[in-house]
Amino acid sequence: MRKKKYKLVKSLYVLKQVLKQWHEKFDKTILLNSFHHTVANRCMYSKFTIDFGVIIYLYIDDMLIFSTTMIGIVETKRYLTSIFKMKDLGEVDTILGIKVKK
Repeated sequence: MRKKKYKLVKSLYVLKQVLKQWHEKFDKTILLNSFHHTVANRCMYSKFTIDFGVIIYLYIDDMLIFSTTMIGIVETKRYLTSIFKMKDLGEVDTILGIKVKK
């Protein structure tokens, strides 16, 4: 049995553009809600108020939301779901192949 191998050329280029456009849209949206880029990473955003602090880490189309209180997480998710179609996967247990423990 002979196996065939195919090489995708244009699709990969288009995929890179889509990811860039998605990140630009997310970036503009989150910065409008008083978030700021962190110094260390352009995919990490932070927002600190009197009531809470929130950090969002964006990895392609997945994100982790950390907060000092649940209010910060709820408000952030409410804002993001009003703009983007999102799915809440609950508390993280594994990210990028790394097990997370509380």
